[in-house]
Order: sequence, then structure tokens, then C-alpha cells
Amino acid sequence: MVPQKTPIRLRELIRTIRTARTQAEEREMIQKECAAIRSSFREEDNTYRCRNVAKLLYMHMLGYPAHFGQLECLKLIASQKFTDKRIGYLGAMLLLDERQDVHLLMTNCIKNDLNHSTQYVQGLALCTLGCMGSSEMCRDLAGEVEKLLKTSNSYLRKKAALCAVHVIRKVPELMEMFLPATKNLLSEKNHGVLHTSVVLLTEMCERSPDMLSHFRKLVPQLVRILKNLIMSGYSPEHDVSGISDPFLQVRILRLLRILGKGDDDSSEAMNDILAQVATNTETSKNVGNAILYETVLTIMDIKSESGLRVLAINILGRFLLNNDKNIRYVALTSLLKTVQTDHNAVQRHRSTIVDCLKDLDVSIKRRAMELSFALVNGNNIRGMMKELLYFLDSCDPDFKADCASGIFLAAEKYAPSKRWHIDTIMRVLTTAGSYVRDDSVPNLIQLITNSVEMHAYTVQRLYKALLDDISQQPLVQVASWCIGEYGDLLVSGQCEEEEPIQVSEDEVLDVLEGLLVSNLSTPVTRGYSLTAIMKLSTRFSSLNRIKKVVSIYGSTLTYCNDVVPVIQTTVPTKPASAGGELLDLLGDLSLTGQLAGTPLLLLQLSYLFLLAVIPPMTAYNKNGLKIEFTFERSNPNPNVAVITIHATNSTEADMTEFVFQAAVPKTFQLQLLSPSSNVVPALNQGSVTQVIRVLNPQKQQLRMRIKLTYTHKGSPVQDLAEVNNFPPQSWQ
Repeated sequence: MVPQKTPIRLRELIRTIRTARTQAEEREMIQKECAAIRSSFREEDNTYRCRNVAKLLYMHMLGYPAHFGQLECLKLIASQKFTDKRIGYLGAMLLLDERQDVHLLMTNCIKNDLNHSTQYVQGLALCTLGCMGSSEMCRDLAGEVEKLLKTSNSYLRKKAALCAVHVIRKVPELMEMFLPATKNLLSEKNHGVLHTSVVLLTEMCERSPDMLSHFRKLVPQLVRILKNLIMSGYSPEHDVSGISDPFLQVRILRLLRILGKGDDDSSEAMNDILAQVATNTETSKNVGNAILYETVLTIMDIKSESGLRVLAINILGRFLLNNDKNIRYVALTSLLKTVQTDHNAVQRHRSTIVDCLKDLDVSIKRRAMELSFALVNGNNIRGMMKELLYFLDSCDPDFKADCASGIFLAAEKYAPSKRWHIDTIMRVLTTAGSYVRDDSVPNLIQLITNSVEMHAYTVQRLYKALLDDISQQPLVQVASWCIGEYGDLLVSGQCEEEEPIQVSEDEVLDVLEGLLVSNLSTPVTRGYSLTAIMKLSTRFSSLNRIKKVVSIYGSTLTYCNDVVPVIQTTVPTKPASAGGELLDLLGDLSLTGQLAGTPLLLLQLSYLFLLAVIPPMTAYNKNGLKIEFTFERSNPNPNVAVITIHATNSTEADMTEFVFQAAVPKTFQLQLLSPSSNVVPALNQGSVTQVIRVLNPQKQQLRMRIKLTYTHKGSPVQDLAEVNNFPPQSWQ
């Protein structure tokens, strides 16, 4: 018989693989060694099985297939040699998973080793069961684990506790089996046993309300352990950067957080120790910051005293000054979670939070932006908006849309005056108009419509803005709409808020016509401009010029296809004669020649003018709550109707927790977008807007059932209503 060649050692294999210059060369080495290992396995070579499996595990760690070594791992586990068992169990943890049938073969081996006379063999079996034991294995071996959990051997108890955690995760109904064994776990002096015991108790409390109630009596004992850790002197065995066993401290704090949540007595018992940890922990090292962070989370989750909560928020405020950006990020995230419940305490750190808007890290900037908006209130609105507008002007494009929307919402809720509100919106449109979301334009138009006393001022400001810059499309759209609505105020110079400008009708029409031919204008913007020109026929005397514009831009089929479906307006009802004058503009428009026999064009032109005179619709008006619908057509799908609801409140108290719900027949498809707010301000001082998109391919009149829920003067209100046969048939 030919003598077998001695396989190379693991160390030699590693050295050889590291000499490979290319991936192909490494792959060739691995394949050659795998072939030799397979050959050795086939020959049932017991002498070098351990060495070959160890090499196979290394190749598995490099990402190469090693599944053919699974049975060899079982043979090593069954060996009587500890070195073989060690590699066999390691291989089982790496190569086997719960789908492998070999688990059935492993159960007996693990059971035997759990009862072995050597603690290290028992430890191997516990580690393996706790790592990859299936539900069936856990059921079969839970009794053995429970016995080892009661042993006096600290080495085995800590491993048995972690194994019990895995058993509970796989088979939660076995939890009560371990309950008697947990009684004396916290009396252990060994930190390893204490640590794993706290992990086990945490798992049991998180999975069972009954266990949570049962273990609340352990709070005083946990407090004593934590106090001993804080007050103990230097212990080289447990010291990390001058702090005694920070890992155990963090685990205890997490368990206290679970036990104290929603329970007055438990929270009261841990208030003092939390204050001691918060004040005595060293913050110069990251270890101390980790403990302080867990302390803050615990304070904020339990029913802690107000002074303790202020202390926790001040710790987060100090974190904001830390040079480590990860610490700054978790501080901002934590403050964002607590700002609603502890608003005043967080407000004290407003300047530090605003400074984080200048941070180079984008994640920190985003969190700081979100927290800054959460801090805005009626007292600081002017100062905060100044900082946020500066941030909007200088921030990356990725932030501009969210920042602009946040400014709009904050200004709507806390604006000190209508003029300030409009000036702020103008600043946003001129600074970041191209990043403003689509639903912002109709919302701003509604704001301007409701601010009757500011119409002259607004149209003058927007006209000036158009003269300076027409690249910001939402700005141009809002300005075009305002000029179409209030062009007579612009020309007459009736502005009282600032010095009126002298402008003629022809100059206004020049600007609007310039938008129609500008390369910067989108089809939507051209639609707004053309609509404004036609609406000015009821306000200006230059009717012939307006007719000429309509004849030019209404005689191109392609142009009408682009523009007409997207023209939007939220204008109030006009005089009856206005619609007639607008329709008279079609009088001289010839539909002969290349457009003859094109009913689509006629339909679109009719739609163009009808849009200008469709009034809003009152869908609900009861108990001071009024819901109005305004209508738009979606671009580019003419089958999609866009309905914007405007909720106003004429009572003396805000309507909070406002929710609008709607349902339509199955022939329609409905999508409700997020509302602008959930609070409808009192005395009609603002409105809540929400966009509804309805797919109506059959052009039927819409039937909608609406449900309104809100809280008024502390009492919940709920009402149902139906809205039928809308929008007008001419709009279909």
C-alpha cells in the first residue's frame, strides 16, 4: 500500500495562500488543497481529520464552499480527544444550520457532552447549542441546560445562561422551566455570571409580561449591584479606561429601563442610582459616554422625576459639543425623540443645535434640521426662521426640498403676521424655488387668496421677483397666478405696505408673454402664464392683444397637448360675465386648415377656459368645521383628478388630531397624500390642506363618502358625510 502523504498544517496553508498575487492564483491553491482534503476524507484518515477540518474552516472563512466537511465535523465531535471535539464543534457552528438533517445526529453527542466530567467539554456543547441549536434540539436538551444553570461552577453557569437565552428565543414556552434557576443568579460575585444573568432576565422580561411583573421585585438588587460597580475601587480584572465593568453597567441599565417603564414603584426605586450614574461617570473617554447614553435612555423611558429628565437632556446637550461625530449624532437623535415631552428643557440647547446645521457631516445636518423645526414655536419663530433660511440658502440640494417644506409648515402654524408669512414664503421661493414640492404651489395660492388685505402687496412683490429671476419655476407659477388674479391692483398702484411701482398693462403682458417663449419655462409654467393672460381679459383693456396671444398659442396642437391638461387654478368664483368674456376670446380663432376636424383641440381649448371659472366646492360645513374642495387636472395623465381639501375652523378653539378619510366606489382609484398638519387653527386663522388623487378612466361624476375625526375642547368628535355628483360635468 502506498504510504499517504502528510497533509500540510493550517499555518503553512495560510502562508501559502497569502503569497497568491491574483484571485485566480488563490482559487487554484484552494481547489488543489480541497481535492487533497476530499481524498483524505474518503480514505477515513483519522490521524489528520482534525487538521483537515481546521483548514477547511479557514477556507470557508475566505468564502469558499466547505459543505462537504459537515459529516467530518460530527466524527470529530464524537471523538474522545478534546482537541478533536473543539475543532468539531467549531465546524458545526460554522458549517451547519437549522436546515441540516445532521442535527438529529448531533443531539445525542451534545447531550452526552453536557454531562461530561470535564467542564471544558461541557462548555463546548453549551456554546454550540446556544449558537445553532434548532427548535427540536432545544426542546430535547433544555432540561440539561437548566441543570447546568443551577451548578456552582461559574464557568458553566455563564455559558448555560447564554444557552438558555437561545432556547427561549427558539421555544418561548420553555421560559418557565428556567424561572427557578434565575432566583440566585444575581447573588453571584462572578461578573461573567452576572452579565449573562442580566442578559437572560432581559430576554425573559421582553418576551413575557408575566415575567416582567415577576422580576420587578429584583429592582432593589439590581440597584445595589450597579451602586457597587460605581463606588468600587480600582479592579484590574474589570477596569476599562478607569471605569469598573462598563459592559455590565450598560446591561443593568437596559434591564432597569425595561423594568421601570410604566411602573411608578420601580421607577422611584431607581431614580437615585440613575442620578448618581449621571453625575459620577467620567466623560473624557468613550466608555463613560456609552454608560451616560444608556442612562439617558433609561431616564427618558421610565417615570422619572422632572429634575432627572432635565439632567438627562443636559447630558445630551454636552454630547453635542463632543468632537466625535457619532456622539453628536446619537445626541441629536435622542433629543428629537424627547422634544415633544420635554420641549422647554431641549429649548435651552437651541443655539448648540442650530450650530450643528453647519456641521460637515450630512447625517448630523439632517438630524439638526429636523430637531430645529421641532423646536420652532410662536416665541422663537422669527429667530429660528432666520437661521433656517440661511441654512436653506447654503445647504446641499438634497436638503432643500425638506427644508423648504418645513419652513412652509412652521410659517403657516406660527406666523406672527400675514405680511411676515408672505415675505417668508417669497424668500423660500426666490432661494430654493426649484426644490419646492409640487403640492406647495396650490397651498401657497390658497394662502394668498385668504389674505385679502395683502393682495396688492403680494402681487407687487411677485412681479418684482419675476423681473429679477424666472428660473425658479414654482415662484413663476405662483407669480403668474397672482398677476392673473390681481393684475388690476398691480397696474393701479394701490399697494399701501410699501411704495407702489408704476407699471402699465403692456409691461405686465410683456412679462407673461416672455414666460411663454422662455426656454426656462416648463409646460406647467406656460400653462399658468397663458391662463393668467386670459384672466387679464376681464381686468385689462388690451383685449385685442390677449386675443392675438390666444390665437398664436392655441393654434399649435402639440403645444395645447403639453399645456392644457396641467393648467391649475384655485380662484374663487368670478362674475358670470367673466366666463363669457373669456369664451369670447375664441371668436376669431379659426379651426380650419391643418386643425380642421380635430375635436381634441376644441375639447382642450374649452377645458382651458372652463378651468379658469370653476369655483371651489363646499363639501362639509358643520359645527364650525368647513371643508372645501378645489380641483386640478394631473399632468401628464388627464384621467387623474387632483382634489385639494382646505379645512378651516371658525370656532374659538383649535381642532386637534384632525384626520380626513375618504372612500369612493370601486370604479375609481383614490390616493390620499399626507396632510399639511393635524391641527385646524381656531377663528379661521389658517387651514389644513390635503391632496386627493382620483383615477377616473370612465370620466364619471364622482361620489365620495368622507369620515372626519378630531378633538375639540378636549372631546373627541367623529362625523360622516357624502359628497355626490362632482366635479361639474363640464370638467370631466
